[in-house]
Amino acid sequence: MNADRLTILPGATEPIYRQIGSQLRRLIASGQLPAGEELPSVRDVAVHHAVNPMTVSRAYCQLEAEGLLTRLRGKGMVVAAGAHAILSPEQRLSRLQPQLAEIARQARELDIPARLLVQRLKSLLEDSE
Repeated sequence: MNADRLTILPGATEPIYRQIGSQLRRLIASGQLPAGEELPSVRDVAVHHAVNPMTVSRAYCQLEAEGLLTRLRGKGMVVAAGAHAILSPEQRLSRLQPQLAEIARQARELDIPARLLVQRLKSLLEDSE
């Protein structure tokens, strides 16, 4: 995995270490990061995204404590063998439910037609492929 696969938004309300952790959890849950996959070093992520190395280290340590990552001497962090319970598409979608509900609420407040919102989401999904 490369450090550029992570998207860090410094101005977001969610702390950076949580952004990193959430993204890695999703990548592991979807099977995009298989067991044994090496993660970029703390330093590589910190330099690439211009963040404090302690922030990246905090995210990695938290995921290690959850059993999702394993520290290998001389190699750094890898996805743990037991971390790979690939979720079904419905289970993965349910993890987005809180964000989707918040977007729907804001769209209603802004009086944005559902058709336009779905079009924009579809466009964003296609741009990332």
